[in-house]
Amino acid sequence: MSERPKIRIRGLKKAFGSKIVLDGIDLDVGVSESVVVIGGSGTGKSVLLKCVLGLLEPDSGVIEIDGEDVVGMTAKDRERVGKKFGMLFQGGALFDSLPVWENVSFGLLAQKRVDRADGKNIAIQKLAQVGMDAPVADLFPAELSGGMQKRVALARGIASDPEIIFFDEPTTGLDPIMADVINNLIVKITREVGATGLSITHDMASARKIGNRIAMLYEGKIVWAGDASTVNESGNKYVDQFVHGRADGPIKMVVRA
Repeated sequence: MSERPKIRIRGLKKAFGSKIVLDGIDLDVGVSESVVVIGGSGTGKSVLLKCVLGLLEPDSGVIEIDGEDVVGMTAKDRERVGKKFGMLFQGGALFDSLPVWENVSFGLLAQKRVDRADGKNIAIQKLAQVGMDAPVADLFPAELSGGMQKRVALARGIASDPEIIFFDEPTTGLDPIMADVINNLIVKITREVGATGLSITHDMASARKIGNRIAMLYEGKIVWAGDASTVNESGNKYVDQFVHGRADGPIKMVVRA
């Protein structure tokens, strides 16, 4: 990678008591690149994302955003860096009591970056980018299907024209057709805004579609990383078992009677 990575992670460690979750993570995400981290439930994907977002403080290691180490940053500097971020939360995480347009513009309104009139106009523009008509802006989340709620959450993720968008299990709870619609929208949106993407998922159809590169997290380490097009022929026994969904292999699932 010739230019400086947008996100550069080195030696990232995080434990909760005696449980080591991240055990020396090294990962680069290039400018305008989409990297997807795959792995089973409980492998630390969400912890990795929360460390990069600043929601968790790592025990050690480096997380650079545009060459700036954000580990141990002051709250003020964190807020400054955080303005580069957009986020699509698992399950959408919309506010039930707010209409769609306020959900989409919530961050901009909360930070007083726009007034309410401009906030609504921006929301309508972002909703259009995810294929939703203006009248949807005045509806409430409960009036929308799961797929429509996910689109609204995606519109919120791009409301501030972020430089980096994080996707947390973007297809969770969706049927295969709607999941593919959302994957297509993620590819389209990140391309349109020129954003860098970092996603976590265990949905291989999603990982193949939205990722330029895929990295696999297992037992606290990145055990493989490569082009998305090569994931089926990775030559890595952990990746091979995971992408083909085999019960037998080096990854052992704990099943309690």
